[in-house]
Amino acid sequence: MALNHMTVPTLSAQDVLGLAAALGCVGVEFRNDLNRPLFEGTSAHYIKDLATDLQIDILALAEVKAFNDAPETKVAAAKNLTKTAQACGAHGVAFIPAVASGIVDRTQQRDALRNALHIFQPMLTDMNLIGFIEPLGFETSTLRHKDDVALVLAEMGNPTCFKIVHDTFHHHLSGDTAFHANLTGLVHISGITDPAPKTQDMTDAHRVLVDAEDRLGNVIQLKALQSQGYAGPASFECFAPDIHAMTDPATALAKSIAFITSNLPAQAA
Repeated sequence: MALNHMTVPTLSAQDVLGLAAALGCVGVEFRNDLNRPLFEGTSAHYIKDLATDLQIDILALAEVKAFNDAPETKVAAAKNLTKTAQACGAHGVAFIPAVASGIVDRTQQRDALRNALHIFQPMLTDMNLIGFIEPLGFETSTLRHKDDVALVLAEMGNPTCFKIVHDTFHHHLSGDTAFHANLTGLVHISGITDPAPKTQDMTDAHRVLVDAEDRLGNVIQLKALQSQGYAGPASFECFAPDIHAMTDPATALAKSIAFITSNLPAQAA
């Protein structure tokens, strides 16, 4: 298992690493959208050394926001984030698509993705980093379906510098049925236990820890990914205010980890 900083946004980067180690996690993801400097201003080299000491991988830094909308204007931000990723020893950086005001034609989605990936590919290749592409399942997402990412990557010869993020929440929202485990570099997990919202009304604010009441089928999705060859980590990415306000995140996360791992073969953790 792994831990995304969004699940415990009030903790410092150092404390996130400590919590991940205490929980037996293999990795963490850090973010630049928590309304404070990445690593709270602590040097990337210090974070790298601490992660190494705790035997925790820094899986990714998030995010290059709206990377597929005028990507030429995002190059400087991407360069800054990739430099930090290199300095802290992260495997790569997350590329998050824009959300539009209306539904975007899938051909347009693929065209925008193709253009953006050709812009960012040389940078990632030169720095030996992975660009983690995360389709968002919202109806107005400008990159909604993993099938479209897989198609564009195949056209490009499946460059090793790009991998897909399988997010269980967004997979559910998109209605996708294909998993593309061979292209998946990271999995995000979160549950929805509120019985009220219909799928089209689910938002980030509903995303909690995974338990037996989960409506997204996290365990089913993880089993499918594993059966198709995915052996990487599943990273908790929860946005619900109740989760952010947890006074004892270690206990709550340990309980969710126990539920998930008890329902999966050991290697899926």
